[in-house]
Amino acid sequence: MFLARVVGNVVANRKYEGTEGFKLMLIQPLGDDQQPKGVRQVAVDTVRAGEGDVVTCVGSREAALACNPTFVPVDCAIIGIIDELDTSEA
Repeated sequence: MFLARVVGNVVANRKYEGTEGFKLMLIQPLGDDQQPKGVRQVAVDTVRAGEGDVVTCVGSREAALACNPTFVPVDCAIIGIIDELDTSEA
């Protein structure tokens, strides 16, 4: 699981069977300091995230399992929207 910021929408006129109902979002993974880390990715949105939201994402098999029906060919899925993030150590 990793954090990312939604930076845009992806429009696809055709989608693989089983992915038709999902919105595709462009995300920027974030490091521990909440700064951009790595390359942008396309993610399936399972929680109705919007541009600018900080989200939790999963990749690989977990991404496919986040979609219903399961095992659709996706590499990244948005599974939560972050309301508040506290990075201070106790």
